[in-house]
Amino acid sequence: MSDATDLKNIGIEKRFELLVKAVKDYAIYLLDRDGYVASWNAGAERFKGYKAHEIIGQHFSRFYTEEDRQGGEPERALRLAREEGKYDVEGWRVRKDGTRFRASVLIDPIHNEAGELLGFAKVTRDLTERWQAQQEVERAREAMAQAQKMEAIGRVTGGVAHDFNNLLTIIRSSADLLKMPGLGEEKRARYVAAISETADRAAALTSQLLAFARRQPLRPEIFDVSERIAGMRPMIEASVGSGIQIRLDLTERMIVNADRNQFETALLNLIVNARDAMPAGGELTLASHAVKSVPAIRGHSAAAGAFVAIRIEDTGTGIAPETLKQIFEPFFTTKGLNKGTGLGLSQVHGFAKQSGGEIDVVSKIGVGTAFTLYLPVINADREPIPAKGVDSERRLITRRVLLVEDNEAVGQFARGLLEELGQIVTWVQNGEAAVELLEIASDKYDLLFSDVIMPGMNGLDLARIVARRWPHLRIALASGYSQVLAQESSHGFELLRKPYSVEDLLRVIGGERISER
Repeated sequence: MSDATDLKNIGIEKRFELLVKAVKDYAIYLLDRDGYVASWNAGAERFKGYKAHEIIGQHFSRFYTEEDRQGGEPERALRLAREEGKYDVEGWRVRKDGTRFRASVLIDPIHNEAGELLGFAKVTRDLTERWQAQQEVERAREAMAQAQKMEAIGRVTGGVAHDFNNLLTIIRSSADLLKMPGLGEEKRARYVAAISETADRAAALTSQLLAFARRQPLRPEIFDVSERIAGMRPMIEASVGSGIQIRLDLTERMIVNADRNQFETALLNLIVNARDAMPAGGELTLASHAVKSVPAIRGHSAAAGAFVAIRIEDTGTGIAPETLKQIFEPFFTTKGLNKGTGLGLSQVHGFAKQSGGEIDVVSKIGVGTAFTLYLPVINADREPIPAKGVDSERRLITRRVLLVEDNEAVGQFARGLLEELGQIVTWVQNGEAAVELLEIASDKYDLLFSDVIMPGMNGLDLARIVARRWPHLRIALASGYSQVLAQESSHGFELLRKPYSVEDLLRVIGGERISER
């Protein structure tokens, strides 16, 4: 008689029992209503380690870890199975020898025809190998991400070192030449001008880095985007040259609240890139129009709201798809050596993000490229604030300045510079010391001039204390980098960005403008 014939002659209950006992990849067994093991199969013995006579009659909680038992997980499992009709989880379980394994656990309640609970059917699968493989994949992914992060950091630091060393070479050489005896006045003026101009270029480089990192303190003001673009036309024409035709298609009254200088810098960065993509000439179109949302860009979800879309489109060489993926990375450039820092587009990206907007790009080889800068618009009834002019000559006014700067070299230089400008300076190196002096005699000072980033009490906290307790005292803050200031657009305090100029200090001191002589 064949095996099949033998199985046909066996009752359904017996056949089911044989099936359960034969399964080796799953632990399939019964629990009574209180959680005690009532049956055992070969799969359970295989990866839990207990033989049937060792475990039947024992409580199933012995398969749980000590921390799960202390947390009441076995009782919770039976309660959820009873109340919700199923308990299905993945977690750690314990073998007979004390080792742990990763398990998929399913517990179903068993009822009789009258609906009374008889016990539970429990099915467990060993997932240890699969879980370990997943962990290996995750570790490899994390290692790759870390390697990519370090590569990006290396590119940024390498680019910063290269560009700053070039700038420092000019400054150092000019300073050495100024020390030469018998130097003519013309050459002296030339070397001083070189130092000043190079310091401005270094400050601009730092500003672009901070804009990319979204750590640049912005100075938002209300202005009409279309009006500003139209006003920049002479500058744009000078930047691109006569071989490129400029076309403006601007919608009226696109009012935004953004940093005007950063906006103009972002626009010029895009325009210069467009010029470089059209060496034989072409057409540059600048357009602005209102949109109700920003599309999903580079994996980011779409943003709803009122935006102005500023489109800068050229008829140039276009950008290859593989290059398009990297163009907003800092120091990534396709230009030749010393033809660009690779920070222009990263500045645009940082400005857009920090202003609550976005930047998008589409390009086709041989046809051209179009960048679209999205900025949130505000109530069109609010009037733009006209740009302020700057007078270079001011009358010196003597103020009593409380200077707060923790850096020894910067503090000494700032004190000397202020004293050269005719100020009476008291210098302390932390906010706590400044508060102590003001508590003794706040009427001895006219101006608090403090750095932002300091150990202990930072400059912003100090300014808030001073504004509350000594409201008569004028306050100005200085910082080259401050996450605190970058995260909040306005604190009610005047901010000088390092490196600051004599003109900046004169403005803070409050000198009165006088007519040119």
